[in-house]
Amino acid sequence: MNKLMKLWTSGLLALVLALSLAGCGADNKQAQNAPAVEQPVTTTEQPEATEELKTVYPLTVKDSTGESFTFAEAPKRIVSVSPAETEALFAIGLDNEIVGVSDYDDYPEAVVSKPKMGGVMKPNEEAIIASEADIVFTGISMSEEAVKKLRDLGIRIFKTDPKTVDDILSNIELYGQITDHQAQAKVVTDHMKQERDEVIEAVKSVTPEQKKKVYVEFSPGWTVGKGEFMDELITLAGGINVASDTVGWNKISEEKIIQDNPDVILYSKNVIDDVTKKGLDDMIKGRSGWDQIAAVKNEAIFGLDDNLLSRPGPRATAGLKEVAKAIYPDLFK
Repeated sequence: MNKLMKLWTSGLLALVLALSLAGCGADNKQAQNAPAVEQPVTTTEQPEATEELKTVYPLTVKDSTGESFTFAEAPKRIVSVSPAETEALFAIGLDNEIVGVSDYDDYPEAVVSKPKMGGVMKPNEEAIIASEADIVFTGISMSEEAVKKLRDLGIRIFKTDPKTVDDILSNIELYGQITDHQAQAKVVTDHMKQERDEVIEAVKSVTPEQKKKVYVEFSPGWTVGKGEFMDELITLAGGINVASDTVGWNKISEEKIIQDNPDVILYSKNVIDDVTKKGLDDMIKGRSGWDQIAAVKNEAIFGLDDNLLSRPGPRATAGLKEVAKAIYPDLFK
């Protein structure tokens, strides 16, 4: 496998084995494990009303691990060791404050010039300490055990664990509050809400009987069930995830997928095997008996940019739109 496939496989194994993720539901309420704000966020209808969107310090908040953080002022030096968090921080205008990113960060383009702090699963502890960051952000791919190890070294690390689109929105709002960029965060979340609502409006005419069954594979041999935001994206897009009877990331049962007979298959177009030179679509279509699946027979197999679907950040709702277009192309002409 190439580096991307190795990253995905190791990341998913860590999510399943190290994190032991449990489903938290894909409803429209904020998940229980989303970071808690001890000081309420003040919002207004218009982001231009910046006076009402100024953060009052000292500010105390909690992250998804229950750790409490008090900020006497907006952090001036920020490190992110999670691509989703990096995208969110850049989106709300913190380019100048970001002094380090993970080795796998590739969006936006400005991350290229930022000092690298190691991988998501194995951050460079020495580099992070040397950065003298006021706060380090990390996300779903880092276990609480790894977070504790970094904290034991004196690193102030803030972890998120979003499971729904609402969680992602809440996290971005919280980043805005912590950094006194609430107006900028509101612009981002308003745009995301608009994209989400456009999809919901477009698929509301789909009756329960018309809902299409969807299978998603973004790493070879792995799919995702309840309790992860990718499952919620399928639901918001009007589809039925055939793996919704499972929780978190799981190795697939090829026989079960054949039995489930999905109408649509979504896969990562970024995955290519270095040895066979095959893409994930060819791997899927080449499996024994899968030629009898409706999605394969009807050529309803769609490759998507896995960064839009795998990163719970500001582009997640753009990924939602791509999922909806793949499932119901006639509704998005």
